[in-house]
Amino acid sequence: MTGPLIVNDSIAIPGDELVWRFSRSSGPGGQGVNTTDSRVELLFDLSATSALPEALKARALERLPSPVITVAASEYRSQLRNREAAAQRLAQRVREAIAPPPKRRRPTKPSRGSVERRLTAKKQRADVKRLRREI
Repeated sequence: MTGPLIVNDSIAIPGDELVWRFSRSSGPGGQGVNTTDSRVELLFDLSATSALPEALKARALERLPSPVITVAASEYRSQLRNREAAAQRLAQRVREAIAPPPKRRRPTKPSRGSVERRLTAKKQRADVKRLRREI
């Protein structure tokens, strides 16, 4: 996991911009639970990266609460699988942060036929309730 982290077809984060930290994971682990550092934390400083163009970096910094993205993984018992899970999560988070904004919704009006059907149904329901009262 020392190579670059592939975010999408055109963006790869160099391995030297990623900071890995390891600690002991909680939960079951058998005899090696107190000796293996299987929990993984992956840190990526978005503001100091050279992997992203300035426009995408500005978009991501605007969307994310902090310029340093921290991802933790401890669901597996092996450090290697937790490293892979953390790398995938970081890549997904960066992809979401640099994604283009969704297209704006163009407001529309209900059609004349749908308005007439709605009013007719309301009138029929009101008549039913009115007839119930007059008995």
